[in-house]
Amino acid sequence: MPPRAPPHVLSRASAFITSIPLSRSRRFPARRACAGRSHAWGRPGSGRLVAMAAVNLKFIKDNLAAVRQNVRDRAVPADPDRVVALYDAYVALGQRADALRRQRNENAARMKGAAGMQKEERDACIAEGKRLKADVARLEKDLAEAEVQLQAESAKIPNMTHPDVPVGGEEQARTVSLVGEKRDFAKDGMEAQAHLDVALRHDLVDFENAARVAGNKFYYLRNEGALLELALVNWAMTLAAQNGFTVMTTPDVAREDVVAGCGFAPRGEASQVYRVAESDLCLVGTAEIPLGGYYAGQIVAKEELPVKMAAFSHCFRREVGAAGATTRGLYRVHQFSKVELFVLAHPEESQRVHEELRAFEETLYASLGLHFRVLDMPTQDLGHPASRKYDIEAWMPGRGAYGEVSSASNCTDYQARRLNIRYREARGDNRFVHTLNATACAVPRMIVAILETHVQPDGRVRVPDALRPFMGGAEFIGRAEAAAGAGVASKETATVVGE
Repeated sequence: MPPRAPPHVLSRASAFITSIPLSRSRRFPARRACAGRSHAWGRPGSGRLVAMAAVNLKFIKDNLAAVRQNVRDRAVPADPDRVVALYDAYVALGQRADALRRQRNENAARMKGAAGMQKEERDACIAEGKRLKADVARLEKDLAEAEVQLQAESAKIPNMTHPDVPVGGEEQARTVSLVGEKRDFAKDGMEAQAHLDVALRHDLVDFENAARVAGNKFYYLRNEGALLELALVNWAMTLAAQNGFTVMTTPDVAREDVVAGCGFAPRGEASQVYRVAESDLCLVGTAEIPLGGYYAGQIVAKEELPVKMAAFSHCFRREVGAAGATTRGLYRVHQFSKVELFVLAHPEESQRVHEELRAFEETLYASLGLHFRVLDMPTQDLGHPASRKYDIEAWMPGRGAYGEVSSASNCTDYQARRLNIRYREARGDNRFVHTLNATACAVPRMIVAILETHVQPDGRVRVPDALRPFMGGAEFIGRAEAAAGAGVASKETATVVGE
């Protein structure tokens, strides 16, 4: 017996509907979610879970000038004009195929009276039937090829950008707020220290053995380092639950179509996704992916919106960027733990929910005694799914720079179309939800900020008050006697093991 759907889910769709308005779309399995009802309940191995590219093609065609400008503002390699041309050709092919099928059906109806026909007429009907069958098969092949091209090109079109988003590159990011102040280390009679120096001094992390076991940019957390990770996860999950989120743990793998449905590229040179050989599974880069897939193909009751979820997962990313002092240690790694927030919202409420997510993140990080800034990120820094994104960057004294610790994105209906997540506005009126995501706690970056912000003159690290209940009441990490070399730990060693 399949598992029960959550109580607020009205139904699970047995087929996905793209925005390609062809009357014969049911004839093409590529647009179907599954082969039967069993997969509507997510039974493993029973077929595709999400549509390949449920893009609103009619919107692109009707708003071509605005879509062109959006593509220019985001500086992405997409061609809306080509998408419209492929769409028109696809529709025309579909109409021709429909006309041929009607002729074939009419000819088949005539053949039912073949017994009363003259031989010449019967032979002509048979020949016509063969010709129509071959023509339909040829057109359906052309139609399938046109669909593949249309999907590939339309998938390059990003979400429409919120009108208040700054236009340009990262340097155009607009500061929304500054929280807290930079710590004055000179006042405490000490210099700022890199997190890796602090972590190595107190035996909190081991890159060397991890590199031997798994390769560069993997790590072991040890002693209070391991306890700090668990405390951060428990802290974030506890506060999320207290703020109305349903807390979950998720699979660390997802099918390629779910990954693509969330707007991530599972294949290609630019992909950051680890794929599992000889399968359609990928290691997830964020719990956003399995949380989005959780509701794929479902219709949610309007009165249950917003649906708020918070999930802990391990995250895996292949690309770690250029090596250098600013990326050493835990700042940029291949695997990390994270608590992610994910929300299904009514379209009219998604902007309000976005601001609530940002405010919740600010409350979290302020409680850790961090100084950070909130940025409204510009068009060229938005991923394809996001209509608007806030980044939160914490001041990391040892790096001498702000570093991103969180983001909060409103993806409007971009992911919902691909995942086919709808809500019931009224009987017979099912509409796409808006999806939003935000980082509650990306553990390694948070450890970097805590170690560099709260290191003490005696070398220990003060545990923020908010974390102490989750750290067994401990006030400090490390021992004072380990401070003999505080501030002058071997940078050469740190560079070798952290890169």
